[in-house]
Amino acid sequence: MDGLNLETLANLGEFISAIVVVVSLVYLAYQVRQNTESLRTENYARVLERVANMQARLSADAMFSELIARGAADPARLTAGERVQFTWTFYEMFGAFEFMFHQAASDALPTEVWQRWSKTLSWWLSLPGVKAWWISRPAPFSESFTRYVDGKLQHGPVDADASLRWGAFLRTGVPPEAAAPVTKET
Repeated sequence: MDGLNLETLANLGEFISAIVVVVSLVYLAYQVRQNTESLRTENYARVLERVANMQARLSADAMFSELIARGAADPARLTAGERVQFTWTFYEMFGAFEFMFHQAASDALPTEVWQRWSKTLSWWLSLPGVKAWWISRPAPFSESFTRYVDGKLQHGPVDADASLRWGAFLRTGVPPEAAAPVTKET
């Protein structure tokens, strides 16, 4: 009976060990999932901070904001020094877009969030000065991001309507659809 008891105890020990291993694996999978979600949130927060810093500078510094607006409309209206400043500003901005692009490609950024920023990127590309900057940039971005942006320029959608609405807002303070209709005098 002692042999049977030892064998039963050994089998019971193996069974309990197997359960502990399974529970440990389930717990480890849960922890990995939690860590992945935490990293996604942290990465998105970092890139939003980069964009927010740029937006804060644009909203707080009237001269800088005017320089960016002028350059986005027509970089020929900028001095050589201002074009350098314009260039580094858009390297920072497109660097944030590039980071989000790669995060989205690796499923570390929700698709819906990337779609929003992809549309923002399209809007910037619809502005002649930003398009000219992209084509003329002296330093590269990653190959996959460059192909993505080049594809937007070649095949759209570059949001020309948003660009027109923005131009109308800058000129008049109201979007085109809110302006009084133009009537022909006969």
